[in-house]
Order: sequence, then C-alpha cells, then structure tokens
Amino acid sequence: MKKKILALVLSISVLSGTMNAQDAVVQEGEFGFGAGAGHYFGDINTRARLNRAKLAGTVFFRKNFGNYIAGRVGFSFAQLGYSDIYNTHSKVLPTRNLSFNTKVWELTLQGDFNFFRFMPGEPGYNFTPYITFGAGVFNYDPYAYLRGEKIFLRPLGTEGQGSALYPDRKPYSTMALCIPFGGGIKYSLNSKINIAFEVLHRFTNTDYLDDVSKTYVSAATFPNNPDGSPSNAALLSDRSWELGTPIGTDGLQRGNSRQKDQFVTAMFHLTFNLQSYKCPTSSGSY
Repeated sequence: MKKKILALVLSISVLSGTMNAQDAVVQEGEFGFGAGAGHYFGDINTRARLNRAKLAGTVFFRKNFGNYIAGRVGFSFAQLGYSDIYNTHSKVLPTRNLSFNTKVWELTLQGDFNFFRFMPGEPGYNFTPYITFGAGVFNYDPYAYLRGEKIFLRPLGTEGQGSALYPDRKPYSTMALCIPFGGGIKYSLNSKINIAFEVLHRFTNTDYLDDVSKTYVSAATFPNNPDGSPSNAALLSDRSWELGTPIGTDGLQRGNSRQKDQFVTAMFHLTFNLQSYKCPTSSGSY
C-alpha cells in the first residue's frame, strides 16, 4: 500500500513539474514577414474586380497580451495599378482610356483577436482564426506610361490642381490615412515557428490613389510646349485621344469624388515566436 501511495505521489509530482515547465514558457510576441498580392479599388476599378493583382509584402512585430489578444506594428509594401482597358463591362469607361500604377509604403498599428486560445507548440491550441483592425498611414505617388516613358501624375495637375483657373482644386498630398480591417488563420508548426494566411482591406481618406477624382478641365489649363506640341499634362489628363476623338470636355465627369479609393492585400505569413521564462518561487508557483 505504501508503494502505491509513493508511486501516486511521484506521478503527481512529475505531472505537476511538467505542467509548471510548460506554464513557465511565456509567448511574449512574434516577429514575422509576409508575401502575397495587393489589389486596388476606385475610380478606374469601379466594380471591385480582382483581376490585376500585384506584388505585396510586409514585416511586423506582434506583442501578445495573453492567448487571445495581441497588438501589432507593421511596415508593408504594395504595388497597385489598373487600366480602363479591363472595364469590359462598360462601353464608356474603355474610351476614357485612363490607367495608373503606384507603389504604396504603409505603416500600421493593429489589434489582433484570436477566436481560439493560441499556444504555439501545444497540441489542441496550435490553430486559430483571428480578426484584426487598426489605423495606419501610407505614402503613394501615382504614375503612368506615355510612349514608353514613366511619368508621375501628381505634378501635372491632371484635374486642374494648382491651376489659377480652378482655385478650389489644390494639389493632393502623397501621404494618406487608412483603416485596415481583415482576418486570417494561423497555425503553429512548433513552439518557435508559426504560419498564417491573412486578407487585409484598407479604407483610405484619399480619392487620388489613381489620380482620378473629379471632372475634366478646360484645355486652356495645360499650355502647349514651346515647340507647339501638347504637354504631358494635356495628354495624360484626357487619354481618349489615343483611341480616336477626345471626350474630355470641361466639366464632364472623369471620376467619382464621393467615394474614396481602397485597396486590399492577401499574404502568407511566417513568424518566429519570442519566448521568455518565469523563475519558479519557493512554493513552486510562477
């Protein structure tokens, strides 16, 4: 009988020690990076089609506050762009013939919320879906190609920005704010490494991600070059001339200023857990 009691005590002691050893390891946070694709929605992609995705990437640090909640700071990049030639659902938009590209550099602060308890390396707690949202700031600078030459659009004032003829239209900033919102799933391969897939949508406060917002302006806004040829501003403000008769008359709708531009990224993440260890007290608690 004494042997059975001794064996039971030893078993409990071993189990307790194992549990305490596991509890002693605290997942402080994660450092990670991701790669995937980004897509733009706005005045040129009015139907929110996902047919011209471009490269996107991110690096981030996540600070855990328990097994369900975390805060994250991230720095991301996305190449965005679209063209009216893809608007095959419309008879009008392809004749507008506008297009753009831009590189987005973004800094965000987000909160992550796990649906399940997440403990990397622990069977039964190594998977969870999650949602995330926050706030951010990003830089962008739209450009287009004309006769093979890359030309930045903002300095041209393609909608009369900065022109004395349109004093209410000021040059737009290349910095803007965003509200990222999305979700994903993550899985721990072991106690040190996790993988995840995340979709993150951004609502922004700019309508010039694509350099398209309001109406066409008068041809007098863009004086000819010294040799008498049309300026790049004139040629890129209304590109319908490339397909035939120009359509851009003063006051005709060019974009929709009532809706701000948006973009989304979908990325695979690889993260590395940062662990710390608590020292046991004399009572055996941590």
